[in-house]
Amino acid sequence: MRVIAGKARRLPLKTIEGLDTRPTTDRIKETLFNILQNDLYDIRFLDIFSGSGGIGIEALSRGAKEAVFVENNRAAVHCIQDNLKFTHLEQQATVLPFDVLAALARLEGQRPFQIIFMDPPYGKGLEQEVLTYISSHRPSFVNEDTVLIVEACLDTDFSYTEELGFEITRVKEYKTNMHVFLQLAGD
Repeated sequence: MRVIAGKARRLPLKTIEGLDTRPTTDRIKETLFNILQNDLYDIRFLDIFSGSGGIGIEALSRGAKEAVFVENNRAAVHCIQDNLKFTHLEQQATVLPFDVLAALARLEGQRPFQIIFMDPPYGKGLEQEVLTYISSHRPSFVNEDTVLIVEACLDTDFSYTEELGFEITRVKEYKTNMHVFLQLAGD
């Protein structure tokens, strides 16, 4: 795994051993950031279920002003911190080593993020839990311009998102997973 583009381009990133995280492959990461490339400069980026931090680090490398990493696995948190230090991006980053809902509670009352990315463990319904929380605390996380991206397995159900006030604006499918892009639904 490596940083694909930007100021930390080509630098290798550490990952943690075992099956607790699934790092997004370089190919899928490159596709994702090709979609986002015009929306990254000078933004606040939230990386939920960060794993080794590769997505948030890529955003910082490509011009994001700030990234917040949410990860509760202790080994993954150390990995994120090592990767931020190695890429010299630690001054623009905040790592929250908490359960996702506890971390989101700590972020309440701040400015909204322009991009929120989450890659929760598959098949546990955590994406719905997070989207429900964000929906009920909108001003702290999202505005009409915020893009939310969920990495999920292909059979994940997102039919509930309209009830939460989100609309699916794009779905990018890969062999075994997909990126679902959401925004606040217009009136």
